Amino acid sequence: MLVVVLAGCTQVQLRGFLPGEPGITNHTDRVTGLWVTSWIVLLIVGIITWGLIIWAAVVYRRRKGQTGLPAQLRYNMPIEIFYTVVPLVLVLGFFAFTARDQAAIEAPTANPDVTIEVYGKRWAWDFNYLNEGPGGNGVYSPGVQATELEGPATVDYDKLPVLYLPVNKTVQIDIHSRDVIHSFFVVDFLYKKDMVPGKTNHMFFTPLKTGTYQGKCAELCGEYHSLMLFQVKVVEQPEYDAYIASLEALGQTGTLGSDYNVNQNQPGTGAPAPVNE
Repeated sequence: MLVVVLAGCTQVQLRGFLPGEPGITNHTDRVTGLWVTSWIVLLIVGIITWGLIIWAAVVYRRRKGQTGLPAQLRYNMPIEIFYTVVPLVLVLGFFAFTARDQAAIEAPTANPDVTIEVYGKRWAWDFNYLNEGPGGNGVYSPGVQATELEGPATVDYDKLPVLYLPVNKTVQIDIHSRDVIHSFFVVDFLYKKDMVPGKTNHMFFTPLKTGTYQGKCAELCGEYHSLMLFQVKVVEQPEYDAYIASLEALGQTGTLGSDYNVNQNQPGTGAPAPVNE
């Protein structure tokens, strides 16, 4: 019956209503598989639980003419063992599969083809393409806050910051914040990473399909949080190289580093310097 029901589902339903499509990055199918399988297991548990509740309510309901209390039971060891062991097995199973997939997604990529620094700032993004440009010192693309428009279109997408990625190349993204906590989220990639002041987080993936994908900040960060948008363009290598060359031609060489951070008093990780009396 489950096969018949699923056969009538659309691709959106089969993906658990997650955004995007299969195979956008090397991780999206793994995320989708865990999500959909979890829902199938939970629906089966729900159907069994609802069925037992309805069965007990119908079979053991008070009939016409019945008086007094039914037989009172204090213990039922088989049932108690059942409703203790089964949830424990489910929780351990969810934990094991989640830990397995998270470890695979978070595993660092040795010698990535592309390394990019992303700085979140209220309320836009700066992108540093490391090991590119003159002398391999990098090129950069500064971003501005989304421009609101009147009418059906809410923002001017042509002016959003754009992150370029080459298709079928391993990517490492180093994630920083210039001020408060943000979160780097490319919706169709089905993964996000928090940007914490004073801390560097990392993402490792390989984009597998060309296209334009929408990104946003996924952590409430202030008044214009909803306008902290960007786009990701996954392109062929020649187009990526041409974009890097265009940044160099604009004179945007080097990187926009931590010198532009609002917070310049972040605590370090070393021992305090001695105080001379």
